[in-house]
This record gives sequence, C-alpha cells and structure tokens, in this order.
Amino acid sequence: MDAEIKQLAIIGPTASGKSDLAIKVAKKIDAYILSIDSLSIYKEIDIVSAKPSKKELSEVPHFGIDVLAPDEYFSVDIFINLYKEVLSICKRDGKNLIIVGGTAFYLKSLLEGLSEVPKMGFEATENMKKKLLDLEKCYNFLYSIDAEYMRNISKNDSYRVEKALVIYEGSGMGPSEWFRLNPPKPTIENLSIYNIEVERDVLRDRIQKRCAKMLGMGLLDEVCHLERKYTRAPHSMGSVGIVEVLEYLDAKVTKEQMLQNISTHTAQLAKRQQTFNKTQFKDVVSAPLEELEKIILIHFS
Repeated sequence: MDAEIKQLAIIGPTASGKSDLAIKVAKKIDAYILSIDSLSIYKEIDIVSAKPSKKELSEVPHFGIDVLAPDEYFSVDIFINLYKEVLSICKRDGKNLIIVGGTAFYLKSLLEGLSEVPKMGFEATENMKKKLLDLEKCYNFLYSIDAEYMRNISKNDSYRVEKALVIYEGSGMGPSEWFRLNPPKPTIENLSIYNIEVERDVLRDRIQKRCAKMLGMGLLDEVCHLERKYTRAPHSMGSVGIVEVLEYLDAKVTKEQMLQNISTHTAQLAKRQQTFNKTQFKDVVSAPLEELEKIILIHFS
C-alpha cells in the first residue's frame, strides 16, 4: 500500500541558498527533492543554472534535474506530469517530498492547476498537424474566432498556437470559452511553503561571488559547447548567464562587462522572484536562511 507522505516547498530568490537548505532538511525528514528550476531541467546547462554538485545530488535523490535536452520544449504541463510521477515514487518508497527552486510560477501552477484540453482522435490529430504547417494562417484563424485569448500569444509561439488549435479542433470552442467551462483543478492542496528572506545588499554580494565562481568553473566553455551543439535558437539559450556570454563571444563587451551584466541581470531576476513570491502565495512562512531550517523542522515534526 502507498505510504502517506508529507510535502513542503522552499522558495526564494536566486543565490539565496535554497538548494543547500533543501538537502539539509531532506536528510533529516527522509525526503526526496523535486527541483522547480527552468534551467536545471536541462542537461548540459550545469554552470549557468548553478545546479547542485554531483556530490550533493548523490546525497539525496533529486528529480526535475537533467530531464530534457536544451533544444527540447519545457512547459507547465510537463512539470505537472513530472510532479505526479515523483509523488508516486515518494509514495512507493515511503519518502517525504521537498519542492525547491526559483521558478515559483511552476509551484503556483501546481497549487492552482491547469484546465484539461479536449481529447482528439487520430484523424483530427492528423488534420491539425497539416494545418500547423502554416503557423501564421493558424494564428490568424484562431484570432478571428477568439481575439480575447490570441492577442496574448505571439504569432511565433508554436506551442501555444498548437494548444489553442487543439482546443478548437477537439471542442469546436475558442480557448476562452473552453477555459470558462473547464476551470483548472488544483494538483496539490494544503502545501506548507517556506520562503527565504534575504537583504538586497547581501543577495547582491552573493550573486557577484557566484558569477566569479561560475567563470572559474568554465562558464565560457559551457556556453561555447551549447552554442555549437544546439545553436542560439532554443528558448533555453535566451537565459540570463547565456545571453551575456554570447555578447562577449561576439566581442560586443569586455569580460569584465560581461560579468557585471550577468550580476546585474541576475539581481533583477532575483527582485522579480521576490516580488512574485510575496504577491502570489498565501500563508507563507518567511525567515532568514539561518533560521528557516529550525522553523521547518519544528513545523514538520
């Protein structure tokens, strides 16, 4: 019989110490770890994503890391399915679960859920694939039947255009009407969320030190390898840390300016993460890193 497990989430801005805290807590509460990080999900993007080291990954089983190639598409749907798989593994093994990472949008999606899309038969699927060969024509058609929904989607966003077409072909409705009639259902409920509080100056200093460390670990070689193997086209190649290195490789900036740009843009990302975490979640327990482990263990006992 599946064991009842406990779950918690640790959130916070980049470079706040989430991964280290999750590993410490996981060892004490017998838990597996699920990463919610939009870069760590990719293989070969190791230094830029500041993944836990191989040693750290070996200390506690991690999921959501090194799942996809950098040129594969990653979406909330994929993450929610990954969460369900990991939850089943935890129940099978009698382990608790810690969800940790900087992409808190995925956590919010778990809590709020996603609307299901209509099922399609083989013939309808094949017909849809033919239509998608002309993406612009598909987009314009969908816009004509549901401007409310499509105006928020780029004409070049093949994934979301396809999803909208699936809804129309499968239901005969525009996406807006479909989602109104099929509201999302939460994937997870009653989740304890712990947020790492960190002063802006302290965080900025950590970010600068991390950037210098990344350079010493081989940041330039990693990005060169990624560009040679996958080109600059994949969505993952537009991430903070990669874009700035590519500018340096194009001789647009000096190495010092490249590092400063990475630090600045990472700090801006951290600020957005802090704002998101503060405004999008309820009943969050927030505390400085040095206090949060004790708080979690008290709440969890």
